[in-house]
Amino acid sequence: MAEFSGSPAGAGRHFAVVGSRFNDTVTTKLVEGAVNCLVKHGAAFDDVDVIWVPGAWELPPAVGRLLTLDRYAAIVAVGAVIRGETPHFDFVAGEAARGLADLQRDYAVPIGFGLLTTDTEEQADARAGGAHGNKGWDAALAALEMADLFVMLDTVHDDSGDDGTG
Repeated sequence: MAEFSGSPAGAGRHFAVVGSRFNDTVTTKLVEGAVNCLVKHGAAFDDVDVIWVPGAWELPPAVGRLLTLDRYAAIVAVGAVIRGETPHFDFVAGEAARGLADLQRDYAVPIGFGLLTTDTEEQADARAGGAHGNKGWDAALAALEMADLFVMLDTVHDDSGDDGTG
């Protein structure tokens, strides 16, 4: 039985971090966490592009445009949607998540999901470098591992001579 697992290897690969400016006291920390993770795991600072969008709603179209460039081994999307008094939270958070999931499926490029969906600003702060770590870092780490896994799986497929059709 073959078993495969990616490593957080960023060397020689390009990455994008797409951050939402809405709730910027939180999202700035998430972007910094993602960039720090990518660089710590071998990505050159100049091989990481940071793109800012107005809010979480704009994450999927920006990520989608970046995916058409065929430049990035993985993309990390970060933002913070904090529950308010209206159902707006549910629509923005749910549709942003669905949009990113659809893009990951359609383009087969890893998208690290660092979109916080919290009830309070305190909960968001705790997940942006506070007591619960930095979810931007965590999303970047997952993206790194998935990018490496995809390369590994492509290599195994190319070396096997088997096209998977049986």
